[in-house]
Amino acid sequence: MAGSDENYPGVIGPGNVQGVLRGGVGKFPVATGTNRRALSNINRNIIGGPPYPCAVNKRGLSEREGICIKNPPIPVHRPITRKFAAQLANKQQQQYKPEEIKKPVLSEPISSEPEDCNIIDVEDYKSSNDFAVPMYVQHTEAMLEEIDRMDEVEMEDVEEEPIMDIDGCDKKNPLAVVEYVDDLYNFYKKAEISGFVASNYMEQQFDINERMRGILIDWLIEVHYKFELMEETLYLTVNLIDRFLAVQPVARKKLQLVGVTAMLLACKYEEVSVPVVEDLILISDKAYSRKEVLDMEKLMVNTLQFNLSVPTPYVFMRRFLKASQCDTKLELLSFFIVELCLVEYDMLKFPPSLLAAAAIYTAQCTLSGTKQWSKTNEYYTSYSEEQLRECSRLMVNFHRNSGTGKLTGVHRKYSTSKFGYAVKNEPANFLLEAQF
Repeated sequence: MAGSDENYPGVIGPGNVQGVLRGGVGKFPVATGTNRRALSNINRNIIGGPPYPCAVNKRGLSEREGICIKNPPIPVHRPITRKFAAQLANKQQQQYKPEEIKKPVLSEPISSEPEDCNIIDVEDYKSSNDFAVPMYVQHTEAMLEEIDRMDEVEMEDVEEEPIMDIDGCDKKNPLAVVEYVDDLYNFYKKAEISGFVASNYMEQQFDINERMRGILIDWLIEVHYKFELMEETLYLTVNLIDRFLAVQPVARKKLQLVGVTAMLLACKYEEVSVPVVEDLILISDKAYSRKEVLDMEKLMVNTLQFNLSVPTPYVFMRRFLKASQCDTKLELLSFFIVELCLVEYDMLKFPPSLLAAAAIYTAQCTLSGTKQWSKTNEYYTSYSEEQLRECSRLMVNFHRNSGTGKLTGVHRKYSTSKFGYAVKNEPANFLLEAQF
């Protein structure tokens, strides 16, 4: 045994390997006094795969290589797939753990011919589960799938509030003109500039002021309520008064005549049944004659160039209330707030569409106790919550003071059951806070 190569694995050379092969065909030689086979013979049957699939090395491993390399390379006879190629590329960066890859078991008898020593049945290799996917690859794939699922959940969480189609339920209603209602209100938005008056027009009036204007409109609100006229008539009446006073100086004693005549024109434009001139003279305590009313009517329509078709806050109120999916309570409160603005001269600086949007926003905040302005409201009004804040603050103050002072016509009107006791709602005082 002293001269046996088995005890000196590091010095076995090619000559020894060849000598062993010549000793028998299909069988391994047995060492003297033992039943063990020479390691050189065993190692000849272990296939050494090349580091890259393009190189093929059929040389058998030496005993030293067979002992030191615990994880044999991937056999070259395996078909090259994407997954297999990725494993070959990753092999240089990470070493597989010993338990992750097992040695393939050779089920065929070992051939004695040198050329057949390195041949493995491909089908047997494919069917075996000895070569498993590395654990780190499985972990990476599972982690990527989990990230994809998290991305989907995050996208669902940050999904923006959808914008409702408020005209979908009216497609079969010809009076709703769904086909061109958006174009119609786009035109109103542009045309409101023509009916917009300067907020400082009182500076050119020599005998009247903004306080007198407030008294006149507060009185006309009561007249409008007593005659049970349509809502559109009131808003058009106020618009005609402001547009006329903005270009025509008026004496103080003629101011009430301007108001009565403006309501007569608005009734002719909006109402089906128009009040007669004698009724308007009677309601003004017979301060003017029929001729004076008709003469003022001529002067007013000529001054306004017969342009009575202008969008008022009421026109936008109907559309914006529909966008807010309002109920009767919200609708009445919104109209109460916007009518308070008709009396106030300072609110002339806001366009009619903004007044309507701010009134609805303030009413929503009043009823809910929190700031309410949906994406649907913003889309159909074209006003963001930030743009409505200044106007909304003023409306809250008007609501708080509606029952005090001398101009309480709107407060008395909305204190009745017909208008849902809208004045009983507590004002949205939180909108006046500094952080708002």
